[in-house]
Amino acid sequence: MKTFKVTVDNQSYTVKVEELSENTSSKTSSPAAEAAPAPATAPSPRAAAPVVEPSKTSGTPAAEPEPSAGGGFTLKAPMPGSVLEVKVSQGDEIKEGDVLLVLEAMKMENELTASQAGTVSQILVKKGDTVNSGDPLIVLS
Repeated sequence: MKTFKVTVDNQSYTVKVEELSENTSSKTSSPAAEAAPAPATAPSPRAAAPVVEPSKTSGTPAAEPEPSAGGGFTLKAPMPGSVLEVKVSQGDEIKEGDVLLVLEAMKMENELTASQAGTVSQILVKKGDTVNSGDPLIVLS
């Protein structure tokens, strides 16, 4: 066992660490580690994940259309979220890459784009609707 002094947010802690050999597969814990757990701290700004802004060319989350009855394709929600904006109307001619709607999921705005050209034959959601993963959103023909 080795003993270390660790300082977190100007608070000092004494920690005992057991060194395990590489071929040891079982986990052990010491009573000292269980008696004095380290306090939870917020991650440092340097450890934060980078923010990625969705754009048409960045491979934003797009639901793959699935064949539907009648030869059309149904765009399904790739994740649960809330519909912020429907950018197409019934009868619109669209081409591959056009933004069909904006879905808010986990505080991020995701532009769902068309993976193929076609005509909007049905819009199954409206602004403000909450959708689950796999819910049909728009039918293309």
